[in-house]
Amino acid sequence: MFWIICAALAGVVALAIAAPLLRRQGEAAEPAAAYDLRIYRDQLREVERDLERGVIDAADAERLRVEIGRKVLAADRALERAGSTRRSAGGWAALALLAALLGGAFLTYQRLGQPDSPDAPIAQRIAQAQALYDSRPSQADAEAQAPRPARPEPDAEYVALIERLREAVQKNPNDPRGLELLAEHEERLGNLVAAKDAQHRLVALRGDKASAEDLARLAGLTIEAAGGIITRDGEEAVAQALARDARNPQARFMAGLLHLQNGRPDQAFPVWARLLAEGPENAPWIAPIRGSIQDLAWFAGHPDYTPPEPAAVGTPGMPSLPAMPGPDADAMAAAEEMTAEERQQMVEGMVKGLETRLATQGGTPEEWARLISSLPVIGQKDHAADILAEARRQFAGNAQALEVIEAAAKQASLE
Repeated sequence: MFWIICAALAGVVALAIAAPLLRRQGEAAEPAAAYDLRIYRDQLREVERDLERGVIDAADAERLRVEIGRKVLAADRALERAGSTRRSAGGWAALALLAALLGGAFLTYQRLGQPDSPDAPIAQRIAQAQALYDSRPSQADAEAQAPRPARPEPDAEYVALIERLREAVQKNPNDPRGLELLAEHEERLGNLVAAKDAQHRLVALRGDKASAEDLARLAGLTIEAAGGIITRDGEEAVAQALARDARNPQARFMAGLLHLQNGRPDQAFPVWARLLAEGPENAPWIAPIRGSIQDLAWFAGHPDYTPPEPAAVGTPGMPSLPAMPGPDADAMAAAEEMTAEERQQMVEGMVKGLETRLATQGGTPEEWARLISSLPVIGQKDHAADILAEARRQFAGNAQALEVIEAAAKQASLE
């Protein structure tokens, strides 16, 4: 029925366009120049009659003949031009073009738009998805082709400290805290392959004691290093995380993403819909899910799906922080292979770099919270109170930002 209505509308529009062209082709109306020419000839005959009756003399008659003759010649030329225009093929060419457009549209619809043409069989679509799944690049190939992410330019002192951390981990490769810190800071520097390798060594070192969070982090770094493609290595890490904890939300998100990348929205949708319903709204995987869940539902065969309304975000503790250079309280005592003096220098350097950047460039509430919680760890609790006061002034009137700041102050026992 729909295609019949469309065809009728196309026909009405075509007739509306063609009608003026058809009228012009069939017009028998006399051109204005022909009418003028007939009038001038009547005037010539009138001059002759006036001359015979003696109304005008011969000189006047000759003058009138010359004047009217010029008008006759002009009208005759105009009549020739009008006749040439009427004889041109412009109108027919326009009609031919309109017919060609209608015919082309019909043929295109016959090929692509037939509503009664059979859909691709589900078995064929599943086979295509399986072929896509089987043709994934290897982790090494994906890493070689992955673009390097844009990161803030790190502080030179911070880079030097991380180089010392690499040396310390190389000296003591069985130190889990050093590997954990190395994976984190390599990621912040944008060295995703190095971060993935450090996390892989950490997971291997912990063995059966590796947590689902360790494995999910390895999966995330493996996927990031591959430019967002879930290779077989990434899939294996996701499977291991889910085997350790089937409810791990980060691993479940990546499992849904795997289905989506390989042409199976029907399998991705229930995974992501459940994650969206569980929340919390400030979880990092909720924003990408919420932005695509309705399209995904349509492709999965659930066009009537309505996503849940965003839930109010409660007061956070210390939310996940952006991946950029800077210290955190949990990593302050890591890299045990370093001497106490080296660790203290490293920590103080990172804290100083973060404080300098916030003072000169500003930053997010999470970065201010990180600085506030880090300063007491290195014995600068009074200075942390000063930073807290400055942060409160910076974000006055922003309730959500102040929640983050106050949570950090509570963690640092500044209240």
